[in-house]
This record gives sequence, C-alpha cells and structure tokens, in this order.
Amino acid sequence: MRKRIIAGNWKMNKTVSEAAALAEQLARKNHDADLVEVVVCPPFTSLAAVRDALKGTAIGLGAQNMHWEKSGAYTGEISAEMVVSTGCRYVIIGHSERRQYFAESDEMVNRKILAALQTELTPIVCVGELLDERQSDQTEIVINRQVRGAFAHLDDVQASRVVLAYEPVWAIGTGQVATPEQAQEVHAFIRSLIRQMYGDAVADGLRIQYGGSMKASNAAELLRQPDVDGGLIGGASLDADSFWGIVKAE
Repeated sequence: MRKRIIAGNWKMNKTVSEAAALAEQLARKNHDADLVEVVVCPPFTSLAAVRDALKGTAIGLGAQNMHWEKSGAYTGEISAEMVVSTGCRYVIIGHSERRQYFAESDEMVNRKILAALQTELTPIVCVGELLDERQSDQTEIVINRQVRGAFAHLDDVQASRVVLAYEPVWAIGTGQVATPEQAQEVHAFIRSLIRQMYGDAVADGLRIQYGGSMKASNAAELLRQPDVDGGLIGGASLDADSFWGIVKAE
C-alpha cells in the first residue's frame, strides 16, 4: 500500500514571523507518520524559521523551486545544495505557475529533477492541463508530454523517488475541483504511462497527489480514489486547522 503524502504549498504568502507562527501551530498537531507523510513548502525566506519551528516533529520541509545548476551567475536563483542546507528534504518542481508565469519548459523541469535527485531531495513534480486543453480533449496528450519530458533520462531507481502531482490548472485557486472520477481517470492514466516506461514495480509504488483546490470538505472523497495518493495543497494549507483537516481526512 502506498503511503499517503500531503504537502502544503504556501506560494508567495507569509512573512518570516507569520510562517513561523503557522509552523508552530502545525507542530502541535498529531498525526500517524506511518500512514501519512506531511510536508510544508514555505517561501525561501522562511525556510530556516519553519525548520526550527518544526524541529522534533515528523513534518517534512520543502522548497517551492530550485535551479538545476550547482552555483553560478543566476541572480535570484537557489541551487539544490542551498535548498538542502536549509533542512529541506523535498522540492516542488514544474508547478503550473512556474510554467505559466516563468516559461518553464519540460526540459527545464527535467534538468531540475535530475539535480534534485543528485542531492537526495524528493522532487514533487507537477503536471496538468489548462482549461482550453481539457475542453478540447487534449488532457491525455498534455499529460503524456509532460510526464515523458519530466522523466527523460531517469532510470528505474531515480523514477521511484519522484512524487507526481496532478494539478488541473483550471482548478487551481478557482474553487473548481475535478470530480473524484475526473481525478481518478487522469491519475490512472499517469500510472499507466509510468508502467509503460518503467514496469509494474515503479508504477505501483509511485505516489500521485491531486493538486487542484483540495480542501477538508472534499479531501476524503478524492483520497478514496485508488490512484489518488495525497494532495498538493495551496490556499487550504495557509490555515493550520484547514490543512490538518486534509491530513486527517479518511
């Protein structure tokens, strides 16, 4: 049985003090770490403060992005080694907002994944279609391109360390949510692609999160789907009780 993974993407929210306060609230919560892996991904500026607030808990720390180079003249960027040095064990790669606003390509996403894996980070890799792509029945074409692009040059061992997050872009921050059936359909398609690429062992072990406006009120129904292994949570992760309602959903 795949272990559920719930990750909070705080995006460009929370000052250092606000982030520390939220982390302290989460640190007081209890969960069965054997059943649910919990991760929070604050802005770069708050990573150290959140790390300190979560010390002694089973909640993991992740970054929202990273560069593929180890160092160099890349003003404003952060390397995988820098991410690790703050205490992170996870990094979000290829989020739709990075693809949309910062023109990140499938090739760039792949280079970041390879760099993350070299530093023992667990990449949480996002894929998903736009509204017009879904309306024109392009969902599987888009997902196929993004998954194959992300996993290019990865061997079986590397592929098994990746977490995928399906985020229908039309459902991010809009209040719209893919129905459980829609989510399951795409998650099953993603797993079928991994099965074609790497075989049963990698495909059966791969964890696929749902990342489109999941909240406490709809989490249980989504998480009951056989190929939905967790959630990549945006707005609902900015409130401790709201986020924990998803962690505890059954």
